[in-house]
Amino acid sequence: MKLLAHLKEAFLNLSSSKLRSTLALLGILVGTASVVAMVSGGELATNEALKQFKTLGTDLLAVAINDVPNDEPGSHQQINLSLSQANAIRAVDKNILDVAPYTQLYNPMQYEGRSVNGSVLGITNTFSQVIHLEIASGRLISSFDQHSLFCVIGSNLYDDLKKINFRDPLGKQLQIGQNFFTIVGVVKPWPENSFVYANIDSSVLIPILTSTTLSQYSTINNVILRLAPRANIEELNSHITQYINQEIPGKRLFFRSAKELISSMAKQSQILTIFLGLIGGISLLVGGIGVMNIMLVSVVERRREIGIRLAVGATRADIRYLFLTEAVLLSLVGGTLGVLIGIMIAFVIAWLWHWEFLLFWWPPIIGFSVSVAIGVFFGFYPAYQASQLDPIEALRSE
Repeated sequence: MKLLAHLKEAFLNLSSSKLRSTLALLGILVGTASVVAMVSGGELATNEALKQFKTLGTDLLAVAINDVPNDEPGSHQQINLSLSQANAIRAVDKNILDVAPYTQLYNPMQYEGRSVNGSVLGITNTFSQVIHLEIASGRLISSFDQHSLFCVIGSNLYDDLKKINFRDPLGKQLQIGQNFFTIVGVVKPWPENSFVYANIDSSVLIPILTSTTLSQYSTINNVILRLAPRANIEELNSHITQYINQEIPGKRLFFRSAKELISSMAKQSQILTIFLGLIGGISLLVGGIGVMNIMLVSVVERRREIGIRLAVGATRADIRYLFLTEAVLLSLVGGTLGVLIGIMIAFVIAWLWHWEFLLFWWPPIIGFSVSVAIGVFFGFYPAYQASQLDPIEALRSE
C-alpha cells in the first residue's frame, strides 16, 4: 500500500511541474532510443550480411592456388593445375562431395560494336550447383558444351547489354577477344561476397575448356569444394595440400572455409554491436545526469514541503522513497517510450535499405533495464539529500 501511495504522490508531483518533468523524461527517452536503435540497426546489418553469405551454404571450402616466388634461373616455367587434376581433388577425401574449378580472365568484350566491361569466368557444369546459381532465362553451362562458344551472362551485364539497343541479348552474339559467343542464358542476381573472387552479376560464364583457348594466362587458380556437413576442415586442408604438392610442386595454397568466414563475421559484429551500444550509452548517461539535476532542483524548491512532512511524522526513509520513486517513474516512462521509438527507427532503417526486419529481444531489454538503473543511480543522491534535511531549517525556507 505504501508503494502505491508513493507512486500516486510521485505522479502528482511530476504532473505539477510538467515542463521540468518532460525535459528530464526526454533525456532518458533519447538515450534509450539511441541504444535500442543503434544496437538493433547493427544487428540488422549483420544479419543481412550473414544472410547473403549463408545463401551459398556453410558447407563450402575455397582453395586459391598461387605460385611461390622463386628467383632461380628457369623458375618462370610454372606448372599449372589441369582440369583433370582439379576434378581429381574429389577423390582426395570422402568428405568432398563436389568440385568446381574456375578460371578468371579480363579479355576485351564488345556487343553490337560497343565495348562492354566485365570479367570472363571459365566454369564447369558443377560450378552453378556448388554456389547455387539460378537461371533467370535460357540455360546454364552444361557438361556437353566442352569447347563450344556458348556463354551465360550475369544480371548486371544483361541490363547493360539491353540498354545498348533496347533488345533482349539472349541468343545474340557477344565478342570476347577475337571470338564470338552466343548468349544462351542469364543468371539471377547473385550476392557478391568475399568467398568467391568474382562478381557473377557482371561476368560472362563460358566453358572452362573454351577459356583455355582464349588466353595463355587462363589457368585454374581457384577451386570451390562442397563438403559433407561434419567434415573436418583442418584434415581436409592437409589432404588437399599434400595432393597439390604431389601433382604440381611449388604452389602456395590459401583456404577459406564458409563456416570460418561466418564465424569471423559474427565476432566482428559483436564488437560493432558493443561499440554502438557504448555510443548510445553516452546519450543515456547524459539523460541520467539530466534527471539528477531536475531532482536536485526539485529538492531545493520543495524544502518547505519536506519540512512539513517530517514535522507531521514522515520518516527520512519516506522522504527518500518519495523522491526516488519520482526518479524511477521518469526513467520507466522515458525508457518505455525510448524502446518503442528505437524499434521504430530500426524498422525505418531496414525499410530504407531493403533489409529483412527482425525484432531482436535483447536490445530493448538492455536499453530499458539500463534506463531504469540510470534512474535509480542518479535519483538516489537527490533523494538522499532530501531525506537529510533538518525539519526546522526546511520549515524556515521560503
